[in-house]
Amino acid sequence: MRIAYLDCSTGISGDMTLAAMIDAGVDAATIRAGIDSLGLPGVRVTTSSVIRCGFRATHVRVEHPEQHAHRHLSDIVKIIDAAAVLTPSQRKIAKDIFTKIGAAEAKVHGTTIEKIHFHEVGAIDSIVDIVGAAIAFDLLAADQIVASAIPVGRGQVKIAHGVCTVPAPATAEILKGIPLAEVPIDAELTTPTGAAILATLVDSYGPIPAMTVEQIGYGAGTKDFPDRANVLRLIAGTATIPAESDQVWVLETNLDDVPGEVIGYTKQKLLAAGALDVFSTSIQMKKDRPGVLVSVICRVPDREKLEAILFTETATFGIRRHLVERSKRTREECEVDTPWGKVQGKLGWHAGDRVFTPEFDSCSAMAARTAVPLRDVYRAAEAAFVAGKYRTLSPLQEPAAVATHTHDHDHRHDHDHG
Repeated sequence: MRIAYLDCSTGISGDMTLAAMIDAGVDAATIRAGIDSLGLPGVRVTTSSVIRCGFRATHVRVEHPEQHAHRHLSDIVKIIDAAAVLTPSQRKIAKDIFTKIGAAEAKVHGTTIEKIHFHEVGAIDSIVDIVGAAIAFDLLAADQIVASAIPVGRGQVKIAHGVCTVPAPATAEILKGIPLAEVPIDAELTTPTGAAILATLVDSYGPIPAMTVEQIGYGAGTKDFPDRANVLRLIAGTATIPAESDQVWVLETNLDDVPGEVIGYTKQKLLAAGALDVFSTSIQMKKDRPGVLVSVICRVPDREKLEAILFTETATFGIRRHLVERSKRTREECEVDTPWGKVQGKLGWHAGDRVFTPEFDSCSAMAARTAVPLRDVYRAAEAAFVAGKYRTLSPLQEPAAVATHTHDHDHRHDHDHG
């Protein structure tokens, strides 16, 4: 499994991310070709080697004519969709990052994402940073992206809406659910673009995972701090840990005044939104009131939207959450031949031990179609697998996460930390 680790010791911005990718060896010519296809007149991306607190790093600069456009999300989407060189996955990453920023801006300004004007993030250099980062991550082809805890800095920053305390409102909104780190620097260390890249692409947060390191890149911010290197470090390599391990959130809430029908409806809505599992347990609450414990297991990027469903549908006053490690079997979709036709199932294995489980929906559909008892269909499917009458189809994926302004900077518009 290929892993990319973002060491955000002094935060993250769009230009730092792009610079770290290029410094790590991601093909700069392909990135430039994708940026050129955006059709932005007079844009030129240059890289240079700089020293930050004694360490060499790559700095990216976007040169472009003076412009004052304040774009809507729809305007930026049109620019991205019209770029013929970009692949579908690169377009999706770029649009997800912009959508993440737009949703945050809409919330803090009390409007809708369609009406939001992208001020600094709508500027040319920030469009270039985000699209360039989208191309670079696609080329890096990491199976898992991990990041350190994120420092945001401290003090105040001037943005299009006035002077704000760090982190700026949109940045803080985007960083909800992401672990932060305290770094005593009076500057904006993480920008909205950097935060949106994290919120869109990172699978988990913590120390560097076990891996065999293959690439290392350093992306420089514009500012030069006296006591630490203002760089984003990208480390990419091959995992030396089993691919069957990952991290998930466990969300829990106690309910004692919600009808059973509402709990059932909420469970179905959570599953439809990407929860890996939802289950309920009868509990005895304070004052001996009978209640229900609703538990949700979800992927790291899905936590926020699933918590929102719990709050909205159950009117709970609180949700407990904890991040856990889990071990799981490697899985593949599998199809077996029964006397009545093909049945789908999943094949899982761990340490040489294989198990086959028929899928309920496939078995029940066949039982209804053939008037055969459901238990007989299950038995026939399991017998077909034991007899070797099966074929694997593809790796089985768990529900995927539904897809993820700046201020006055030297960078230029992705904050002068960048």
